[in-house]
Amino acid sequence: MRRVTMATRDELVVAVRERYANSERRGKTRILDEFVAVTGFHRKHAMRVLRGEQTTRGAPRPARRLYDEAVRDALIVIWEASDRICGKRLKSLVPLLVEAMERHKHLQLAPDIRARLLAMSAATIDRALRTVREHAGGRSRRRAAPSLAVRRRVPVRTFSDWHNPSPGFVEADLVAHSGPSASGSFVQTLVLTDVATGWTECAPLLVREQNVLTEVLTELRKLLPFNLLGLDTDNDSVFMNETVHDYCQATGVVFTRCRPYRKNDQAFVEQKNGAVVRHVVGYRRLEGLEAATALARLYATVRLFVNFFQPSFKLAEKERDGARVRKRYHRPATPCQRLLADPRTSQQVRDRVTALYADLDPVRLLSDMRTAQQQLVDIADRSLVPTSVSTDALPIEEFLAGLRIAWKDGEVRPTALPKPKQKRGRRRPDPLAKVIEQLHTWFTAEPWRTGRELLARLQVEYPGTYGDGLLRTLQRRLKIWRSEIAHTMVFGAMHSRQPENRSRAESG
Repeated sequence: MRRVTMATRDELVVAVRERYANSERRGKTRILDEFVAVTGFHRKHAMRVLRGEQTTRGAPRPARRLYDEAVRDALIVIWEASDRICGKRLKSLVPLLVEAMERHKHLQLAPDIRARLLAMSAATIDRALRTVREHAGGRSRRRAAPSLAVRRRVPVRTFSDWHNPSPGFVEADLVAHSGPSASGSFVQTLVLTDVATGWTECAPLLVREQNVLTEVLTELRKLLPFNLLGLDTDNDSVFMNETVHDYCQATGVVFTRCRPYRKNDQAFVEQKNGAVVRHVVGYRRLEGLEAATALARLYATVRLFVNFFQPSFKLAEKERDGARVRKRYHRPATPCQRLLADPRTSQQVRDRVTALYADLDPVRLLSDMRTAQQQLVDIADRSLVPTSVSTDALPIEEFLAGLRIAWKDGEVRPTALPKPKQKRGRRRPDPLAKVIEQLHTWFTAEPWRTGRELLARLQVEYPGTYGDGLLRTLQRRLKIWRSEIAHTMVFGAMHSRQPENRSRAESG
């Protein structure tokens, strides 16, 4: 039976005490039985409370210190001699350490102090050394993560625990668009994938914050063709907090989580992280409001194209024979087809999805996706090399004609193309800038000279100015000059022979 709080017990005592005092013996017995059953008090204690003999609780016990400052000082010496180990380990070491230190005359303890020191428990040792550890700069005890209490209240659901749920139970995950560095603030994508149908919704999160997450989740619930019945997440602190937990309770959504470090528990959404988000958005770093807005425009088109025109596989069963695993999949189908084929889908949802599908043009959706992808790339690469590709949407006829020959250009997704490399300029001033013309004249006159010979000649011309450390710089400069000479010798000769060949062809 659930115990009532102490405040409720106090109110109950005030309400029952007068009636208990004015009742007869049989009435007192009945009141006492009910009072004990509700409060959980011992019967004798309940009688004293109702008679008013005990009106206060929690009075401090009289001080009874067994270990005075002398014992504490001896304990500090022992603790320092043990290299500041914890109380549990020090408890086992105290007898050995005291005996060894007394034997070598490092410590002399009175018999009563020695006896009390040996009788101290590990908890008492830690308690006595608490202030000493803090002053000595020791590490404080690690506190449990704030999300730990929420994780204990959220049940675990593994991959094998789904058992063909109805549409509305989704897995959620975050995809970071941090690029090569995870430092600073960057945009993240919240991905929701329905377990039954594979229906996927994506939305950008400008910042990684639990209130922003619940607001975005509210907007995604409006886009889902069915009601959100369950939310299964990983153990990330952005999900495991009181805000998200209370939000799910208030909206009637079943909140579950996967096991830590077991990504296969969320296989449905993990698949979409790569097949949808990374495939469409790529791996560039996205930060700022402008990038988040462009990403939201891209997802507005992606959700229609993926859910209505992108078939996917779904695992039907899996058998393990020793080390070999056999998997059987259902026939590929789009999330829309799975939703309409599910007998648990209501007629209202069917009408809504069918009406939406009737107005969709897959070629126009793909064209809008390409335009939105190019805009996102331009925003992400703005600090590098400006692109010359127009971000204006192509006419649908021109885009359709380009689909026939798009394969000749290789990869056409702008987000899949690598970032243009920014040419790195010289970071330090050129140490040979004042004599570069003179060095080039020497090289032109005698191109067979080595870098060491030219540097020695330069040191004779300018004593004390150019040290031996410039040898590698000069050798790199000579390498460039020699490449230019070789290029001129090869292609210059070809260009010089072209008029001669042309005149022969004309005469022939």
